[in-house]
Amino acid sequence: MSNKSRPLIAVSTDVKPFENYIWHAAPEQYLAAALDVAQVIPLLVPGMGGKMDPETILGGVDGLLVTGSKSNVNPALYGVTPDAAFEPYDDARDATSIPLIRAAVDRGVPVLAICRGIQELNVALGGTLATEIQELEGRQDHRAPQSESQDERFGLQHKITIAPGSCLAEILQSATIDVNSVHRQAIDRLAPGLAVEATAEDGTIEAVSVRNAKGFVVGVQWHPEYWVRTDAPSRMIFKAFGEAVRAHKATRTA
Repeated sequence: MSNKSRPLIAVSTDVKPFENYIWHAAPEQYLAAALDVAQVIPLLVPGMGGKMDPETILGGVDGLLVTGSKSNVNPALYGVTPDAAFEPYDDARDATSIPLIRAAVDRGVPVLAICRGIQELNVALGGTLATEIQELEGRQDHRAPQSESQDERFGLQHKITIAPGSCLAEILQSATIDVNSVHRQAIDRLAPGLAVEATAEDGTIEAVSVRNAKGFVVGVQWHPEYWVRTDAPSRMIFKAFGEAVRAHKATRTA
């Protein structure tokens, strides 16, 4: 597919101080997966909060990719008192991506939300998060292994069970897959309107979708972007997202 015919998608960014500047950035793995597998053109959305109008952004793109991040959603957004133990936060990202997610769901713009993204999706639609889940009784430690190697940190660590008849079951054509695990927070109270697509053995919600959505809306707690070149399920997720984006473009421009 030529670049000229590829649809555009919006991509969330982190806001970080670096070299005496404030940077708005996203990891390359997400952008490469979007370009090479979903076959869409990713455009970074600056984390400028209320200065960024979601309707204007979504009027010019046909999909939204919400990336993972080291930062956590600020607990104040779901009724929990912020604590230094739950940091780092990125309030500028929260103020940008959460309204953008709501608007995308309302408009039927395809959404793929990854790691922090699934947490933002849940909070955006009225759910809550569990902080430091490795400290909860009966839960696995879902944090990345301690390693200088990114391949080891993002290695496939545990199985998840896919809900029968779910969107992911249709995409992956499998009842279980192996995923990586690089997170401290997870969905606690599921937002109204979300459906559970997959769970880990300890009950952690690993994937969700929007019930009766106008378009493709899938959130996953793991990182399919990292192994998209070598892991078939990871590749299938990005291909399905790309197909949904192209379908949305065809409908929008008809």
